[in-house]
Amino acid sequence: GKENIPPKGPLLVVCNHLSNADPPIVMMAFNRQLFSLAKKELFANIISRWFFSTVGAFPVNRNGNDRLALRWVIQGLSQDKAIIIFPEGNRSKSGAMIKASPGIGYLAIKSQAPILPVAVTGSEKIKQIWRLPFPFCSLKVRIGTAFTIPYIEGRLNGPLIQDIADTIMIRIADLLPPNYRGSYSS
Repeated sequence: GKENIPPKGPLLVVCNHLSNADPPIVMMAFNRQLFSLAKKELFANIISRWFFSTVGAFPVNRNGNDRLALRWVIQGLSQDKAIIIFPEGNRSKSGAMIKASPGIGYLAIKSQAPILPVAVTGSEKIKQIWRLPFPFCSLKVRIGTAFTIPYIEGRLNGPLIQDIADTIMIRIADLLPPNYRGSYSS
């Protein structure tokens, strides 16, 4: 699916989340730089803060509506950056998709950026990130076709934003084997 990656312009890359290894796995599959959100806890000390900032990550508070992180994504997309988001907000402990947080729906509507669904399988078997160079498991990255969400006039409400988030997640689920689809099986 590498042919589905637009070479330039804004791009919201959305992916299921199985392991801490998912961001570098997806980044290695792309032929353009990806920026990302990362849980704020990863920025707790000076060394990890330096590392994650250097690779283009921005801290996000996963315990609520982080307006600063949302603005960072929208600003990055307005500068034609490609930004990867893991809409589930947490790694799936079972390997099956979990319900997305609504933030991805909001970003899709507000940014009007193309959305590129990506599915990762096998990374749940990588228990330590340092094993990534030699994972000893079969990793697969499937890249779908980019799409956009039509602009919606007026005030956005929670159920509508969640419906859009779920629509995006279904596009990821369509790229996954049935046992990985979880909340998006039907």
